[in-house]
Amino acid sequence: MFNLFQPKVPQVDAAEVNKAIASHKDVVLLDVRTPEEYKEGHIRKSTLIPLQTLQQNISKLTDKSKTMYVYCRSGSRSAYAVRLLQKLGYTNVFNMSGGVLSWRAKGFDLQRD
Repeated sequence: MFNLFQPKVPQVDAAEVNKAIASHKDVVLLDVRTPEEYKEGHIRKSTLIPLQTLQQNISKLTDKSKTMYVYCRSGSRSAYAVRLLQKLGYTNVFNMSGGVLSWRAKGFDLQRD
């Protein structure tokens, strides 16, 4: 069921991601939820690449060393995406623990399309 030998996924919390956005740091915000979830509300300036299509759309993420914060609804899909990105050579990727649920709990706004 669980692979106890998998390395831990690097984590950041919603406050740290919000701080990076507010300070205009050059980061990638990657939303790996479904298009429907994204339309309901997403972090401003995030890029949507659903987890199911991440490998097929990897060319959209050109800089493998750029800081990337990956999120989903709760942090599970994004943790999987971080592991996949690491295997593909991305070196500075972090899972936003708690995902959008944590983002909302901290009182941060979501953008709606």
